[in-house]
Amino acid sequence: MNKVHAVILAGGSGSRLWPLSRQHLPKQFLALDGKATLLQTTINRLAPTIAEKNVLIVTQEAHAKGEAYHALLPYRALYEPVGRNTAPAIALAAACLMLEGDDPVMVVLPADHIIKDEGRFREHLDIAIRAAQNGKLVTFGIQPTRPDTGFGYIKAHPGEDAQVYEVDRFTEKPDLATAETFLREGDYFWNSGMFVWRASVILAEIKRYLPAVDQIVQAILAESRSGGAFQQAVEKHFASMPSISIDYGVLERSDRVSLIPCDIGWNDVGSWQAVHEISPKDGDGNALQGNVIALGCKDSLIRAEKRLVAAIGVEDICVIETADAVLISKNDQTQRVREVVDELQQRGATEHIYHVRVNRPWGSYTVLEEDPEGFKLKRIEVAPGARLSLQSHAHRSEHWVVVSGTATVTNGDEVITVHKNQSTYIPIGAKHRLENRGDEPLHIVEIQVGDYLGEDDIRRYEDNYGR
Repeated sequence: MNKVHAVILAGGSGSRLWPLSRQHLPKQFLALDGKATLLQTTINRLAPTIAEKNVLIVTQEAHAKGEAYHALLPYRALYEPVGRNTAPAIALAAACLMLEGDDPVMVVLPADHIIKDEGRFREHLDIAIRAAQNGKLVTFGIQPTRPDTGFGYIKAHPGEDAQVYEVDRFTEKPDLATAETFLREGDYFWNSGMFVWRASVILAEIKRYLPAVDQIVQAILAESRSGGAFQQAVEKHFASMPSISIDYGVLERSDRVSLIPCDIGWNDVGSWQAVHEISPKDGDGNALQGNVIALGCKDSLIRAEKRLVAAIGVEDICVIETADAVLISKNDQTQRVREVVDELQQRGATEHIYHVRVNRPWGSYTVLEEDPEGFKLKRIEVAPGARLSLQSHAHRSEHWVVVSGTATVTNGDEVITVHKNQSTYIPIGAKHRLENRGDEPLHIVEIQVGDYLGEDDIRRYEDNYGR
């Protein structure tokens, strides 16, 4: 039996769950129920079939070196310099695994799905692995429960093995009338985006149907076999990949595709309405999370991240409160959240990019106040033993006040120690670094003053985290 590896696709932006999900920290790295992140939950449900050491995560380089640094730290990962959809990501992972001299079965899973019946999922997974070892490209088909226009559909029929269906055709997201017809006919399944196949088989099909992707994969492999690092070769060539999904590029054309029908409590968490569906509810159908008071409300999702949210007499609505944004929507309109994100992009806003509190490999910072007249106030936390990059700013000076802990500050050619209730000043253009050499977290208040206060006004000279 070939070794089995999991490939977790964790590069998405998660815009449909704004304002909780942001571009720099999308939903796969969040804990929607206050416990494990969606990524961690996805990995956990694979045990004992797949060990953690056989998990490979494909994600954006920006996630790995930014807010998701600690979530990804325990696992092996490949970093995409730019997003290019699922076919290039899967090809990259398959090539990396083949380079190690094996031809494993790959279990390809999105990082952000919910599965309620994990025992049943693992039963289906065992069946899929056996089919994949015989050269099949296996997809998991979800038994539809409603005529949903948000999913792709797969028509399939039982094959020689009653547990493994033969695929007739794929249909992209249909209109409502078509979806209703599919549901009546009963031989259609939702496309879950979960796949199982051998690495060599999917690479052969990519070569057959997506030669432009294969050409770049071969260039990456050639450099790696000649002694170069695989990740460095990816950074050099990956941006030339076409952007195309594995479904459209390969599966809709291949004659190797099989389907396993699944009834596993699956949810792709693709909208706040979907979150409401999977959340625990009170007797009136309300899913209430955080500091919420709901009086006479029905069938609503109300989530408070920072402040008290009080709702009276509302029905079928979604309210999501964060420190800098509030979403209010009818439950059946939450798919339009992407339109809000598009509008924020058009405005040149930042509320869709990062939260008020931003995680960093060294700790975090929280923007307390920002004024167009030219100052920004931050609270900065540096973890014990961590340090920021050696850097400079072209447009702003910084004033640091230590609130707790002890700071080691590099300021030009000088290195000083700043204790609690002491302060220091970093002029414009000065090379500087903040370190916490102590055993307790370091907290400082930072005041920035300048004509431009964007987070991209930073020049790094040294950095522990490869940024």
